[in-house]
Amino acid sequence: MTTDTGSLLDSVERTALLTAALRAAETRRPDRLYEDPFAEVLAGAVGPGLLAELRATTFPVDAARTLPSTPDYNAIRTRFFDDLLSEAARTPEGRQVVIAPAGMDTRPFRLDWPAGVRVFEIDRPPVVALKEAVLRDIGATPHVDRTTVAVDLRDDWEDELAAAGYDPAAPSTWLLEGLLYYLPEDDVHHVLERVRGVTAPGSVIAADLVNAAALTLPSMRGLLDLFAGWGCPWLFGSDEPESLFARHGVDAVAHQPGEPGADFGRWPDPVPPRDVADVRRVFFVRGVRK
Repeated sequence: MTTDTGSLLDSVERTALLTAALRAAETRRPDRLYEDPFAEVLAGAVGPGLLAELRATTFPVDAARTLPSTPDYNAIRTRFFDDLLSEAARTPEGRQVVIAPAGMDTRPFRLDWPAGVRVFEIDRPPVVALKEAVLRDIGATPHVDRTTVAVDLRDDWEDELAAAGYDPAAPSTWLLEGLLYYLPEDDVHHVLERVRGVTAPGSVIAADLVNAAALTLPSMRGLLDLFAGWGCPWLFGSDEPESLFARHGVDAVAHQPGEPGADFGRWPDPVPPRDVADVRRVFFVRGVRK
C-alpha cells in the first residue's frame, strides 16, 4: 500500500513534508552532512513541490540571491541537532529524549543510540498517523525505544506524555525544532514554560529561532510571503535568545549558522556580529535547565 502523504495535513503540518524533501535532497548530495534514507518516501508527492517553490523563490534565475539559503540552513540545522542528541544520549540527561514537534523526523531510525535511551516524539495526531503509516509501509525499525504522543503542543500534553512513560523528575533532553517562529509570542512563552514544568534541573533544552528583524526586513519579503501564502506565516522572532530562554529557567547559548560548531563548511553567507542591527539572523539554541 502507498500512503497518500499530505492530503490530510493542514498548512502548518505540511511544512514537515518540506523538511523531509530538504533532507531527501541533502541525502542525495555527495558532500551531504547526514543521511536520511527515509526522507524521500516521507516527503511524498507534496514535499518536492513545496521544495521547488522554495528554490524558485530563494534562487531566482534572473537575479542574485538575497534570501538565506534554506537548503544549507536546513542541512546545518539537522546536523547540529543530530550531534547534540547523539552527544546527550551518552549522558544522564539524554536517557530520555523528547522531540517536539517530531514532524517527519527520523532520528530514532537513522542515528546510533546507546542502550537504555527512550525517545518520545510529540506531534499533532494527523502528522503522527501519516508518519506511522508510511514507516509501517516500508518496514522501518527504530534503533531506540521509541514512543509517539499524538497531541498538539498548544493543548494539554503533559499528562499524555507522562502516561507514555516520560518521567518529569528525571533529567531529559528536549528538541524544539522548526516550531517557535510559527507561534504567536504568547504561545512561545506558554510552550517554554510548560517544558520548564516537566523538566528536571540539568535537563538539556535545544531549539531554533529567527530574530525579530527577519520578520520585517524587505530583503526577507520573498521568503515570508511564500510561507504566509502556504498558510504558515512566521510569527515570532527574538534578538536575545539567551534572555528568552533564561526567562523560562534555561541557561542557554545561541549559535548562528556559519559560526564555529554551526557551519560544517556549508554556510554560504557572512555571519553578522551580534551587535549589528537590522540584519536577518537564525539561531540554534542549546541550554541547561536551572
